[in-house]
Amino acid sequence: MAKHAIFDKKNILVTGGAGFIGSHLCDELVKANKVICVDNFITGDEKNIDHLLADPNFEFIRHDINEPIKLENFPELQKFKIEFQGIQEIYHLACPASPKNFLDNRINTLDALSIGIKNVLELAKKYEAKFMHFSSSVIYGPRYGQEKKVSEDYLGQLDIFSERSSFDEGKRFAETMVSNYKDVYNIDTKIIRLFRTYGPRMKLNDGQMISDFVDNALNNKDLVILGDENFSSALCYVSDVVDAAVKLMSVDLSGPYNIGSDIGIKVTEVANKIIFMLGSQSKITYQEKILFMTPLPIPDISKARNELGWMPVVVLEKGLENTIEDLRVKKGQKGVERAL
Repeated sequence: MAKHAIFDKKNILVTGGAGFIGSHLCDELVKANKVICVDNFITGDEKNIDHLLADPNFEFIRHDINEPIKLENFPELQKFKIEFQGIQEIYHLACPASPKNFLDNRINTLDALSIGIKNVLELAKKYEAKFMHFSSSVIYGPRYGQEKKVSEDYLGQLDIFSERSSFDEGKRFAETMVSNYKDVYNIDTKIIRLFRTYGPRMKLNDGQMISDFVDNALNNKDLVILGDENFSSALCYVSDVVDAAVKLMSVDLSGPYNIGSDIGIKVTEVANKIIFMLGSQSKITYQEKILFMTPLPIPDISKARNELGWMPVVVLEKGLENTIEDLRVKKGQKGVERAL
């Protein structure tokens, strides 16, 4: 029997909630709901949620979603009265996401995108909860045209034997899992496909472009672009991603929806902006690309704009400013005068 919200706030589960995007989502959801954050810290970070631990409407559970989870067995969740109210919404983000350590996490990635998502979908089935899966632009395969944008009906082309297939093909299979659970068990499921996202709480020294650029610029070291001067991307600020997720969860639509910036920009230009904003003495150099940092397609976001009323609103300069300040604090540095 469905357990609807019988108290003043909904119970919401966020898997991967201590990660970069997941923690920002928890910040937004806890304003009006009771939030259960689940993470095992493979790529998440406890520091991302430390500020939430004292909030009575927030609870963290350290758990690997590849193992079944029974929420009623956690004493710390008794205050959420799950046995009476259940769970109303589930945001599923749990999956290792570290460019630097990608090869080491391949089996964990496969498990998360098969066994793990099945376990969480079983929770959605049990509680008749709304379920949102955070998929990825990687399901479209590599960029196939420099200017052409991909819409949600593009089927994509992937190499199932490539070294990064555990993530790319895994994300495709996860969408298939969600779709079939929706059809067979009549679960209210939703899918968003995220494109390259940046913002505060990105990990340092993890192979992420923006955070590594800022880190090096703060120390006047070379900004290393993993590719050549033609490497371009589209960058969406994390708060815009959170806004899209909350909007989709609130309406009777399923997706999938492309969520990201539809404005491509050369990575060299981004690096130069960061150097300029920090008044850094850094130079830009180019190195061979790594497996998990490759040019991705640029999204066609007209479906999200027309059906959800969503579009990214944070301009790159403001997003970079916020990201720089966060990473500066993380490094324990005082403010660096920005070039005007």
